[in-house]
Amino acid sequence: MAQTQDDFNLEWHGDALVVCPSGSVESMDWVLIDQAAQIVMSPIRSQKVPLVVFDLSQVNYFGSVFLALLLRCHKLVKSKGGEIVLSGATSMARELLQLTSLDTLWAIYDTREDALEAVGA
Repeated sequence: MAQTQDDFNLEWHGDALVVCPSGSVESMDWVLIDQAAQIVMSPIRSQKVPLVVFDLSQVNYFGSVFLALLLRCHKLVKSKGGEIVLSGATSMARELLQLTSLDTLWAIYDTREDALEAVGA
């Protein structure tokens, strides 16, 4: 079974949390989703008004499991009055976000720097 901690690198940039999923999330199993959610959402819960950047530059494609994780994070961040944005999405990932209309939920930036600037970090 995959090590979920290895699937996500979490970094702080000022007040913003940058979540960097590895390419292994492309094949993440539903069994690991709760474990992954705890790893990613724990630091979000500790923030008063979370600012979160998902840096997708290491991920070519993702499926419903990763989308479910993104939506869970989105719900938590929005409930606390925060903001979540995406950066570095490949053309295939952008197409998936457009097909699911999830590109209307999150702003998508080409670079992590642009995304951090957008959330004010």
